[in-house]
Amino acid sequence: MHVVIVGLSRRGFEQSEKRLFSYDDINGDPVESRHTALSPYLFDAGNLRDRHLVVEEAGASLSGMPKVIIGSKPIDGGYYIFDDSERRAFLSTEPSAEKFIRPFYGADDFVNNECRYILALQDASPHDLRKLPNVLDRIDKVRQYRLGDLPAKRAVNNGKTVAKKRGEGTVDLAQYPTRYHVTVIPKEPYLVFPRHTSERRDYAPFGWLKPPAIPGDSSLVLLEADLLIFGVVTSRMHMAWLRNIGGRLKSDYRYSVGIVYNTFPWPEASDAQKDRIRSLAQGVLDARARFSEATLADLYDPDAMPPDLRKAHHRLDAAVDALYRRGGFASDRERVEHLFMLYEKLVAPLEATAGKTRRPKKQ
Repeated sequence: MHVVIVGLSRRGFEQSEKRLFSYDDINGDPVESRHTALSPYLFDAGNLRDRHLVVEEAGASLSGMPKVIIGSKPIDGGYYIFDDSERRAFLSTEPSAEKFIRPFYGADDFVNNECRYILALQDASPHDLRKLPNVLDRIDKVRQYRLGDLPAKRAVNNGKTVAKKRGEGTVDLAQYPTRYHVTVIPKEPYLVFPRHTSERRDYAPFGWLKPPAIPGDSSLVLLEADLLIFGVVTSRMHMAWLRNIGGRLKSDYRYSVGIVYNTFPWPEASDAQKDRIRSLAQGVLDARARFSEATLADLYDPDAMPPDLRKAHHRLDAAVDALYRRGGFASDRERVEHLFMLYEKLVAPLEATAGKTRRPKKQ
């Protein structure tokens, strides 16, 4: 059960001093602090021009960073997707289809290193497809699923035969059954952001995949990423932003493009500082690689996280913190308070422009 208790008062009766009780450990005792102003996120707003400011979804990175996109969304009812045993059985009857089957990773697959497979027919020629009757059967099932004439494969496997009505867009997509609704098939290594991660983790399990792997839509993807970007997004600084600004699914963190990534205030850095972040980010990847049998779920379980990996993260955290403030930060609350001041500066020109374009109210 999750409970939020909100206390409201009239503006004229507002207390001049606000008492805030914070829990570093949810099972421990609170730490009290006192403030002249609190933000809607319950951190200090004394240094903000607008203490009522809230983060609004942005269509692009306010800091000019590369675009993050959703992974492939097939809307196929599961008929293009195989687990390993299903793939082997399918290829035993139609081995020529192998060139069209690619590794497929949703967020859970990525974090737990459990690869599935997907038919990728975007470049298949009619000449090829006519030689593959089992593939043609899958194409026909996807068409029927999108039209609403066939239930999802999972429902069929569970003995359910009633199809559901589809939306207009899905019905229109039935005309192109070899296409995905969203197609992302990277040609270079890419950075993966699982869209949900456990609140128990100190760090979100971001990481890399490379072709021929296709990312699913339960993950977000950055095609133009390098170690600098990985280093910042996997830092404590970025996690503080996610924890305080991002949404939740149950109590798990929900990473989103518009609210978390696009609004995050990126630091300015010299070439030397950028190279240091890249080096420390590689140190995190090297620490992971020393436990090749472990999944990201294993590595980022707070009780099982290897000391070498934790130390690598701490070194990276300190370097990223220093890009924002030379003295660093004592807590995540200090981090997010500092980031929020930077966010206010980022959106100030946008708000000023919006104010100029608004129509004056009628008197």
